[in-house]
Amino acid sequence: MEEDTVAVTGGASSRYALKQGRIKNEDILICIDVDAESRAEMKTTGTNGKPLIRMECVKQAIILFIHNKLSINPDHRFAFATLSKSAAWLKKDFTSNVESAVASLRGLSANKTSSRADLTLLFRAAAQEAKISRSQNRIFRVILIYCRSSMRPTHDWPLNQKLFTLDVMYLHDKPSPDNCPQDVYDSLVDAVEHVSEYEGYIFESGQGLARSVFKPMSMLLSHPQQRCAQDDLDIPRSLAKKVPVTEATNAVDHYNGNNIQIIS
Repeated sequence: MEEDTVAVTGGASSRYALKQGRIKNEDILICIDVDAESRAEMKTTGTNGKPLIRMECVKQAIILFIHNKLSINPDHRFAFATLSKSAAWLKKDFTSNVESAVASLRGLSANKTSSRADLTLLFRAAAQEAKISRSQNRIFRVILIYCRSSMRPTHDWPLNQKLFTLDVMYLHDKPSPDNCPQDVYDSLVDAVEHVSEYEGYIFESGQGLARSVFKPMSMLLSHPQQRCAQDDLDIPRSLAKKVPVTEATNAVDHYNGNNIQIIS
């Protein structure tokens, strides 16, 4: 949405006001990585006292996301896909029915082997569905949850086709000689910038904590037409004592912008 600049009478500065416009309902395709790394144990334990599996934590976060998104607007719709070597539909029919969404996720499990990931089919399916959404005066968004620490995703997609918005949540292991999460992250940033119609967000974490999954999913509740640039994003604010600026600039595993450095 564009902004109008309105001069303040008698003042030395200007204020900005959004043009009036309708915020469109969303069709959201959630694509979940089912690579073997989705089976990794997290540091957070479940109710049975055992460590949560990354995949199970992701599914819980998605279900909460859907509940919250529909409480904001019950006309949003969801569909699901999986990512192995390439993308495949898990549930193609878009729905606002929570029970149907939960049923689609219930049987989802991770592969036992790892492979490279090609996002081309995901983008192709998203572009096709986005045209249908546009014909219904809706907008289309893809949320990709990616879990591979050493496999950079690839795609073959023209730069001038931006029919949907791409958000990414990247969950990875700590950097080591056997992986390259920084290179993977950089590739995901390039993908977001390459295909997104509106401001696409990308969040990452190597902490292995449940909050590192639920926190970014809560931030992805933001509607693409109502977003600020990710570099200006500073929510949710921590309840902890505010750290000095010099320490804050050296913080890692944060969510304020795409130019992030992943370190152990």
